[in-house]
Amino acid sequence: MPFGSLWIPVLVSAAVVFVGSSILHMALKYHKADFKVLPNEGAVREALAKGSPAPGVYFTPYCADMKQMKEPAIKEKFEKGPVAMLTIYPKGAPDMRRHLGLWLAFTVFVSFVAAYVARHTQHPGADEMQVMRITGTVAFAAYGLSHVSDSIWKGQPWANTVRALVDGAIYSILTGLTFRLLWPMA
Repeated sequence: MPFGSLWIPVLVSAAVVFVGSSILHMALKYHKADFKVLPNEGAVREALAKGSPAPGVYFTPYCADMKQMKEPAIKEKFEKGPVAMLTIYPKGAPDMRRHLGLWLAFTVFVSFVAAYVARHTQHPGADEMQVMRITGTVAFAAYGLSHVSDSIWKGQPWANTVRALVDGAIYSILTGLTFRLLWPMA
């Protein structure tokens, strides 16, 4: 089957997920729990501003390698705390157009990959449930499972990951349904 016949389901499913995610994040407020305010935010912001860190991801206490973690001074820093991973963004208000544009591009990419896998495992006129199962599973792997490593390695609370998995399940159902409805006939 030529891939060109799958561009409509790719683009429509990406748009459906984009709109669905917008509704989830604007109408349902369950992601408000994803972030917490620091009890001394002003002092932390002031201390960070003095260091003027460039945008990036920082870890404290910082260790260049695992060997350094055995040093008594580093061990003491870890024991005393805080232990933190911090993301510094560029100054200024978040550019929501950029974030939304990147999110839309990601939804197109996920739908493209789902179509690619389905194209190589299914044929025109294939069983609609099987098409939905394959494309939905690929979408779930991208939208949901990617967050698990954030809890494992980056300290993201597991509750945040569970909420992201719920989102991923919803987005995968939307993707699978769209492909099911728009899959080329024989």
